[in-house]
Amino acid sequence: MSFQQGLSGLNASSRNLEVIGNNVANANTYGAKAARAEFADMYANSMNGAGNNDVGIGVQLASVAQQFTQGNITTTSNPMDLAINGAGFFQVSDGKNPPMYSRNGQFKIDSDGFIVNDQGLQLLGYSATPQGVIVPSKAAPIQLPTAGINPQATGNIKMEMNLDASAAVTAPAAGGINFNDPTTYNNATSVTVYDAKGQNVALTYYFQKAATDQWNVYATANGSPVSTDAAGNPLPVTTIQFPANGGTPIAPAGAVAVNVPATNPAGGGATLPIPNIQLDLSGATEYGASFGVTNLTQDGYAPGQLSGITIDKAGVILASYSNGQSKPAGQVEIADFRNPQGLQPMGGNAWASTYASGNPIVGVPGDGNLGVLQSGALEESNVDITAELVNMITAQRAYQANAQTIKTQDQVLQTLVNLR
Repeated sequence: MSFQQGLSGLNASSRNLEVIGNNVANANTYGAKAARAEFADMYANSMNGAGNNDVGIGVQLASVAQQFTQGNITTTSNPMDLAINGAGFFQVSDGKNPPMYSRNGQFKIDSDGFIVNDQGLQLLGYSATPQGVIVPSKAAPIQLPTAGINPQATGNIKMEMNLDASAAVTAPAAGGINFNDPTTYNNATSVTVYDAKGQNVALTYYFQKAATDQWNVYATANGSPVSTDAAGNPLPVTTIQFPANGGTPIAPAGAVAVNVPATNPAGGGATLPIPNIQLDLSGATEYGASFGVTNLTQDGYAPGQLSGITIDKAGVILASYSNGQSKPAGQVEIADFRNPQGLQPMGGNAWASTYASGNPIVGVPGDGNLGVLQSGALEESNVDITAELVNMITAQRAYQANAQTIKTQDQVLQTLVNLR
């Protein structure tokens, strides 16, 4: 009797419509993946397996297979939004059960500083030391720092500049320098350095031409000479000797140690001494051009408070501080599977691993076959509304056709009953 075939066809078409409806419902769900109903025919074979003219007894739902194709990536204004461009899943956990896996990168920071999704599951990754060194290990919930960054005393200064070879000699015959008399030096430039407390000190360098290809370098810290003789007269911190062609200095050979003394600036507290600053003047030149500083850097900084975070394509979380410094605070770890369709949907934009999916293959974004991260972006659902609507029409027609087979069989039976 063909009631069996028609009934199975109605059930299959109904399940197909359910799958299509679920796809359409999640068309705007970030990280959602479309599913496809896959069917198989059914046959009632003879006991000994003989015969090849069997008529099928209908259809059955073989599988609802999710399609893990890449969805479109749309940008947002939230730096905590993350999208995976390529293969891989975010790992999230409640801290009690095995990790779950998601493509939805709508993350935020909870009251304890952990990165969590809308379901409160914590994002897993690697931690970083207080110095900003990532420590690869077993993935654990990422907790962002709340404390500020400690100050760092200046230890190195690098200066690149040109001293005018045609400048006149300004060194007084008796030697020395008068910082208040510009005729006793040729040029000056300043840099802010920091003591161990992060207090800034204005370090000013004065360049005095002593002879052909020879320049004395004096320095003051908040107006006080850095180096003096027993009588308190300023002494140069170093003397630069250029070769005849004005290129890289002959002397000093290597960096010069500069010891900045404690100072008492007007209207401010006393600053601490800053010992053994390494002054690198190897980038200086003496050509026939006006004085100009092209690069002046130092490695000290004041204390700062956390002002924001950014995440790069490798998943490294960079903490930015109010003093302009930044350092890694952790790194996101993602996972992939040999058979993603074997993952079990758990709802809430998450899947769980199963025997069919295989064990997760973990790593940082960009490693091997893993995709890269894009911060301030989200992956849209891969549902194609146009295709789903066409599939819906097809499923509806199939439902109607199966209902028609049942109606026709009913009419045939009615005719048999009415035979006399």
